[in-house]
Amino acid sequence: MQLFQLEGKTALVTGGAGIYGVHIVRALAEAGAHVMVASRDTRKCRTLAEELRAEGLHAEAAALDLTSEASIRGLREKILGDHGHLDVLVNNAVARCGGDLRHMSPAEWETAMKVNSTGLFLSCQIFSEPMQQARSGSIINIASIYGMVGPDFTIYEGTEVSNPVNYAFAKGGMINLTRYLASFLAPFRVRVNSLSPGGFHNQDTPPEFESNYSRRTPLRRMADADDLKGPVVFLASEASRYVTGQNLPVDGGWTAI
Repeated sequence: MQLFQLEGKTALVTGGAGIYGVHIVRALAEAGAHVMVASRDTRKCRTLAEELRAEGLHAEAAALDLTSEASIRGLREKILGDHGHLDVLVNNAVARCGGDLRHMSPAEWETAMKVNSTGLFLSCQIFSEPMQQARSGSIINIASIYGMVGPDFTIYEGTEVSNPVNYAFAKGGMINLTRYLASFLAPFRVRVNSLSPGGFHNQDTPPEFESNYSRRTPLRRMADADDLKGPVVFLASEASRYVTGQNLPVDGGWTAI
């Protein structure tokens, strides 16, 4: 079990107070890492970090704007100045805007891509530099089943939920960027993998959508917090030390059929 431990490691989770982020942050902190909870919404980040510290875990909030190269570089320097190293990067932040093919404007597309494409690239480029120097590190990109397969639009019928066209583009690109980075960074002993969740249950999930989604999924349910935590710790830790360039679906079997 020591392979799964993250004591002494510094981890950064972008979008750390988001729907997936709160559970990713908690998983890494429970495994022993000091976790930087980063996003533009520093209030939510502080609230989560304070909650974890009250439980005896190690976490702190940080401001991060992925549309600003200066913000990304500033956070890297803060992490190195305060902790001396960065061991785990989880690219979880995502800009959600726009609708399907008929309901997406060019302006909305460009707004989303500033975070989901350019921001992702800059995050990988800038935060991987100290990992390259240290000859150690793990980068985890939070992708999606919709980066792997096309959406089943029947599950949205009768609901107010839709699937944005830019999301498929961004997540598909993220998965192949993962393969590129794994190949490029392998000589520096930096591993890069992606994790592709399926539908995730939260308090705002419309009941009719959850019912439609669950019927389509072999395990007959949406994912919950504990379904994400194990895979994230696996990819962050030495338990996956010979795994790089892979995309791990966590989808209840959705992409198997």
